[in-house]
Amino acid sequence: MDDRVRRHAEILVDYCTEIGPDDNILVRAPAPAEDLVVALYERIGKRGAHPTTQWVNPRAGRAYAREMDPADFRTKDHQLAAMTETDVVILVKATRNVAETGDVDPEKGQAASRAKQPIVEKRLDTRWVMTEHLTPATAQQAEMSTEAWTDYVYGAIDRDWEAQREFQQQLVDVLDEADTIRIVSGDTTDLRLSVAGMRAVNDAGETNLPGGEVFTAPIPDSVEGTVSFDMPVYRRGRPIHDVRLTFDAGEVVDYAASRNEEALASMLETDDGARRVGELGIGMNRGIDRFSDTILFDEKMGDTVHVALGNAIEECVPDDRLFNDSAIHADMLVDMSRNSFVEVDGEVVQRNGTFRFEDGFAAA
Repeated sequence: MDDRVRRHAEILVDYCTEIGPDDNILVRAPAPAEDLVVALYERIGKRGAHPTTQWVNPRAGRAYAREMDPADFRTKDHQLAAMTETDVVILVKATRNVAETGDVDPEKGQAASRAKQPIVEKRLDTRWVMTEHLTPATAQQAEMSTEAWTDYVYGAIDRDWEAQREFQQQLVDVLDEADTIRIVSGDTTDLRLSVAGMRAVNDAGETNLPGGEVFTAPIPDSVEGTVSFDMPVYRRGRPIHDVRLTFDAGEVVDYAASRNEEALASMLETDDGARRVGELGIGMNRGIDRFSDTILFDEKMGDTVHVALGNAIEECVPDDRLFNDSAIHADMLVDMSRNSFVEVDGEVVQRNGTFRFEDGFAAA
């Protein structure tokens, strides 16, 4: 086993989730991530904790969904009950085929998301983390050799996370005092939103590994303008290309895509919250320096912002603020590396991917 797999497991257990001997742990992973699961069990065993594994099988999931009637999807009570007894959840993504579920009826995907929502909400009460175990399929998706992709993945994961936290805190301090944010990129994106009274969160690798972003939630009805996304959005194995959304009073009132627009339409019809923004994230991980078509990495890249339709993140929304509730949370990326800026209360805080507290900002 590559020592970097064991290092990955060490970070997940010791840093991200701080597992102790009294913890009940759920590791949810597909078969291609077996090496990482083995390494996790080694590390968890050193802590004297108690893991169980839920193996994910996309082929089986596809076969099941294709035979189900949308009306028959319901919350799996046995999974919900198990989650109530779980202290830590480690979610591992890995795939042999990124499009395995691409021919499942989107209406069934909506129904499955709604049925799963109570389990997701219970999981958010645990100490949880999501990560990616590399495979040749994701290397191919990134248009990289397996060796180069391996180096890239571990370069993004095995970082000085405390130093990363300090770097990102500079942006948190700005956003915590912010009222309005404007995002402009080229001639196709000009988006305005209010974050007054919301909290900014410093993601330094605890709930996502790799981490490397600062995120907040807009006031749901404050989002105005148009945004065009530069990378495909994957929805249940289907890539949606060239997504363009127009917002009025916080709601998507017009949309377009050059490919799989029907999947975008279906996603927007999941529930009332699916047409509103639940998160604004700003990438800050300088170890991620190219698009790989893998959202867990791309959304952390320092030259990107991402807007997520759907469910807001509880950490961002105080009790006295309106929470956007939805069964989906769909991240979409804007490339901010050229002809772009992020403005906070009328002051530019990032220009062409460079933050005002970084060297080179004046010349960006």
